[in-house]
Amino acid sequence: MTDERLTSLSNFQQILAHTFNDINLLDNALIHRSFVNENVSLSCKDNERLEFLGDAVIGLCISDMLIKKFVDYTEGQLSKMRADVVNEYSLADLARKLSIGDYLLLGKGEETSGGRTKTSILSNAFEAVTAAIYIDSGFENVCKFLKTIFEPLIEEGRSSLIYRDYKTALQEICQFRFKETPKYSLTSEIGPDHDKVFEVSLTIAGTITTTGSGKSKKEAEQRAAQKALEELTRTQNSPPMPNGGQS
Repeated sequence: MTDERLTSLSNFQQILAHTFNDINLLDNALIHRSFVNENVSLSCKDNERLEFLGDAVIGLCISDMLIKKFVDYTEGQLSKMRADVVNEYSLADLARKLSIGDYLLLGKGEETSGGRTKTSILSNAFEAVTAAIYIDSGFENVCKFLKTIFEPLIEEGRSSLIYRDYKTALQEICQFRFKETPKYSLTSEIGPDHDKVFEVSLTIAGTITTTGSGKSKKEAEQRAAQKALEELTRTQNSPPMPNGGQS
């Protein structure tokens, strides 16, 4: 490892608030396969094995956090909450906050194509860094690391999507009242690949139309479904017009 690389990793440790006993673990966590393929003579390994382990470590740590924090939640509610906070987009966002992209070793082709900002590469690198911390200092310490950065997401999730599944609730109501399911269509995608905003249009029985936007199509659909549920509730609770609606 060069002195320049060692200095870079030392700086990154400060961001992580974790000092490695074996700095080579952190180095390995930040090596993309494109770098390995273009630098065969260096005999280095990519971070994919660490990525595999990190995925499991994150899942276990977050599950442990959720089951202790929300003692009255059902298995279904806990599963939805975990899926909301542990996914490719949320992990990539956390990677950006930690500036992981600045410390990745990428091949020239991946570098020129914007690899440092790609959601898939960043989320995988976050998993690999998590695994490196786990191997370096154990389960308790990696859970402390994850708890610090995931707690805001969990609190946000509790008051938004995890809360309830608007799409499922809306579908059940529509099948009962209109004998058909809601129709969703993607109307626009705005922004660069790593920071897109999706907008979805929702139509029910050709009469109720709402829109929703979000960082993913799933989130946009949930927002649109939430608005439709609110509209259906207002319609249902509205007093009938006099004389059958005739003025």
